[in-house]
Amino acid sequence: MQAFSPDDLAAALVCLSDPSSPAALCHLSAAVTADGWLEEKETESIWPGQRFSLKLKAGTRMLHEERSEFQHLQVLDSSHYGRVLVLDGVIQLTERDEFAYQEMIVHLPMFAHANPRNVLIVGGGDGGVLREVLRHPGVERVVMCEIDRKVCEVSRKFFADTMAVEFDDPSSDVEAKRTKDKRARLLYMDAAVFMAQNVNEFDVIIVDSSDPVGPAETLYTSDFYANMKRALRPGGIVCTQGECQFLSEELIHKVMGDARDLYAVVDYAYSTVPTYPCGQIGYIMAKKEGGAGSGSLRVAQRPVPAEMALRLRYYTAAMHRAAFVLPAFMARKLGALRPAQDEKSLTVGGAAASGGSSVVATAAALVVGAACGWLLAKRR
Repeated sequence: MQAFSPDDLAAALVCLSDPSSPAALCHLSAAVTADGWLEEKETESIWPGQRFSLKLKAGTRMLHEERSEFQHLQVLDSSHYGRVLVLDGVIQLTERDEFAYQEMIVHLPMFAHANPRNVLIVGGGDGGVLREVLRHPGVERVVMCEIDRKVCEVSRKFFADTMAVEFDDPSSDVEAKRTKDKRARLLYMDAAVFMAQNVNEFDVIIVDSSDPVGPAETLYTSDFYANMKRALRPGGIVCTQGECQFLSEELIHKVMGDARDLYAVVDYAYSTVPTYPCGQIGYIMAKKEGGAGSGSLRVAQRPVPAEMALRLRYYTAAMHRAAFVLPAFMARKLGALRPAQDEKSLTVGGAAASGGSSVVATAAALVVGAACGWLLAKRR
């Protein structure tokens, strides 16, 4: 059960009585300091004792601020990371490094599947996941279930040229006018309800959620993973935002344990994102029994099309493999919940990866080291 401080409870009462009040907005928002820095709200239950700061562009403060039915939204303009989206006081993305997250949460499951044609996105209101899914020419249908339409509307206004490139008019009550690509549907509804109505429909389900507090808390439960399994076709793959290894070991272990009781294969990968807690974010992946292709989630089942490869800035087939190489403490923690790391799992299309596991481990170490150095250099 979530533990709340007296201040949290007092603010919650204020929010219930008047969500737009200054007291409610202040409690749930990231702070802007007198010398022009954005400071995240410290979330004791998730990353105690730390918070992240970004310097704002000179002469600017808040580009947008409001409270929706579900959460508090802020958009700010930083000095080095472009525009920043903040939800309930926590940085969700920056224009400078968002691709490191969006590409991996999409292309890990999409390329791990032999032929993904029908895709469900849960959350993803900034539009970045939809952008990446629609890069795949074989996709025939994408359904995006976002419970908070305000996130889509704000993203279309402030991130139209970066994340929300596939949104047309997300504020429209006419569904067909919300997205540009006719393969895509943007629905404002609870994804659990939608999945219950669409059994055995999807090849890939991507859950682009915020952290496990508030409206996103249910997305980390065994019931939700069971709902996703029912909505998947045989051989279908789930990929969910998997928190930070350094801060959420127990949560990751629990969620993967629940998923392991339901799915044929469960695994964990991660990428480095400088403006996320500890400079990295994880991905919990699960594969339903059946279907074509190998059972491994660590191998790209198809080559990256040449045209797509030119537009990607993070994902490659080599990065796909390296993302599953975990630090020793996390590999031990997850133990038998995920497949053992062996030579067979480090192959592409049946051919051994050049240099074997040592190359992959070296690549992972270099990526982590570079990202950590960048992160530390940019911290206040």
